[in-house]
Amino acid sequence: MLKRLLPLLMSAALGLAPSICNSQANSNKATKAVSKSVATDERIHRVETGIPPIPTPEKSGPMQVDVRKLMEIFKVPGLSIAVIDDYKIAWTKAYGVTAIGGTESVTTKTLFQAGSISKPVAATGALYLVEHGKLSLDDDVDNKLVTWKVPENEFTKDQKVTLRRLMTHSAGLTVHGFPGYATTEPIPTLVQIFNGEKPANTAPIRVDFVPGSKVRYSGGGVTIEQQLMMDVTGMPFPQFMQKNVLDKIGMTDSSYEQPLPSARAALTATGTYEDGKPVPGKWHIYPEMAAAGLWTTPTDLAKFAIEIALSKQGKANHVLSQAMAREMLRPQIERVGLGFFLGDEKEPDRFGHGGADEGFQADLIMFGDSGQGIAIMGNSDNFFRVAPYVEDSVAKEYGWKSAPHDHPVGPVLVLMEAMQGTQAAIEEFQYLKQAHLPEYKVDENSLNQLGYTLLQGKKINDAIQVFKLNVQEYPRHWNCYDSLGEAYMNAGQKDLAIQNYEKSVELNPQNENGINMLKKLKGDK
Repeated sequence: MLKRLLPLLMSAALGLAPSICNSQANSNKATKAVSKSVATDERIHRVETGIPPIPTPEKSGPMQVDVRKLMEIFKVPGLSIAVIDDYKIAWTKAYGVTAIGGTESVTTKTLFQAGSISKPVAATGALYLVEHGKLSLDDDVDNKLVTWKVPENEFTKDQKVTLRRLMTHSAGLTVHGFPGYATTEPIPTLVQIFNGEKPANTAPIRVDFVPGSKVRYSGGGVTIEQQLMMDVTGMPFPQFMQKNVLDKIGMTDSSYEQPLPSARAALTATGTYEDGKPVPGKWHIYPEMAAAGLWTTPTDLAKFAIEIALSKQGKANHVLSQAMAREMLRPQIERVGLGFFLGDEKEPDRFGHGGADEGFQADLIMFGDSGQGIAIMGNSDNFFRVAPYVEDSVAKEYGWKSAPHDHPVGPVLVLMEAMQGTQAAIEEFQYLKQAHLPEYKVDENSLNQLGYTLLQGKKINDAIQVFKLNVQEYPRHWNCYDSLGEAYMNAGQKDLAIQNYEKSVELNPQNENGINMLKKLKGDK
């Protein structure tokens, strides 16, 4: 009997052994996963609370804020973040609610308007067409445009509007950006937008300096890029981008559809104005899709940034070849690539873009050589008063080469004004200037940023007070007078506006804005 049982016992033992090993392996994997999760949670906590304490003249000592406190101070209802490390999405997290005063929480799947981050994503589609022989970077775009042509004038006699120049904002075209259209308003065609015809709410898009001679930001130019892509493919722009860019990168929660179909519209956040009021109808509609029409999430924007960075290294290339990705990230004119803004000599591998639509703002930063970055989005016009603190905290936690060694004073003054008013912000400026703290750089930009924040918030008298102080503190800086002139102009004090613009131009004869404002104020057309 024992002899008959031995083979069975041995067989059973051998059968159990793999099960025991697998159980142990699974246990080890689970332990590692838990450890990794705990480590990630700790990093997230350090990012959220890692904003440096702000020194103040108060006896209570430095002021400490975290991400949620900043959102509360600046009336930012919702925020969503994706952090990139080693070419992977390290973590994502969402904060707040989808609408001011609401109860629905923002999730990492909540859709936000990307504003001008639409541009580099659209540029990827145009470069795809270049690689497939449908477009050329350096031919006159009128050779391929069918629906509408760029009007010729004295500026285009020798130099033409090209796709490369559209992508680099150097085509000489007008119309900086677009306000979009309320959901109750009629939506113009692209041709009506190009010609500034009703119901379009922007001026005609025209060439008013020699193409290729300088950079001047033009959403109008990128809208021509959109029409160009539609004309050569015969496809609606959202469908072309979905098939050839978004789907290939795995941007499953992204769309250029304007307006969104109901299923996607149900996933959106509601835009919020600076004063905390919601955008009527939740958001504006942007027929200028390539320039401002992308709905997306930070997760999808992170996938996009990783794709471009790896494509440059020949390791992804789902849409663009290595050679084209390198061309996209090469400085074309100044620090502008094909669709992206690029870092300076200290950060040559940095690329990214910011964005702002009505009630929405977003930022995308990527370092191509280290695989680090961040995509961050919010449903508020105050987003950019919170985002830099978060970005700096992420940079410090993950050891970015651009991790801040000093702290600009402007955002600190803006924060103090939001918490305690203009006078408290002025006292903070005076305290930081006298304290000579090495990590806080006090200069003419400090008060200027505060002044423009007040001006945007319609606190015109407070803005004048701040700009006047800036002129007193920095009497040889032309831009201080230019800003004070703008504040007086907003206040309807024409003579004082002229006086300050004249002083600005006297200190800097190349101040184009001051020259133009003086012509306008003096009635010189």
